[in-house]
Amino acid sequence: MADEVVAHAREDAPNECCGIVAAKDGAAVKLFRATNSEASPVRYGLDPHEQYAIMNEIDDHGWTLGAIYHSHTRSSAYPSQTDINLAFYPDALYVIVSLLNPERPDLRAFRIIAGAVEEAELSIA
Repeated sequence: MADEVVAHAREDAPNECCGIVAAKDGAAVKLFRATNSEASPVRYGLDPHEQYAIMNEIDDHGWTLGAIYHSHTRSSAYPSQTDINLAFYPDALYVIVSLLNPERPDLRAFRIIAGAVEEAELSIA
């Protein structure tokens, strides 16, 4: 799935990409690409209709919201202040892939709770 996130970021560049990863027992089970409703190189927003459908599918399968991912096309893989302000799911990981160096994408995960950012372990099998 990490490769899929990077591929999505490259395909949507120069705009940011975004999506959701469903989890079961803490392990990723399905990646959902979403449309960046902002269509912007500096912001992302999940299309609300797609987000609703994705969340319904996650619920229908008994999965959990494992991660919300997006790309940074012009900055490092670290949450911006906007990312922090819009982090409404404290149980989810926030995964960011940076294409600052397109030849060496940087993929990192964070927990963002009440404005506090903490890097999380991203285990890729």
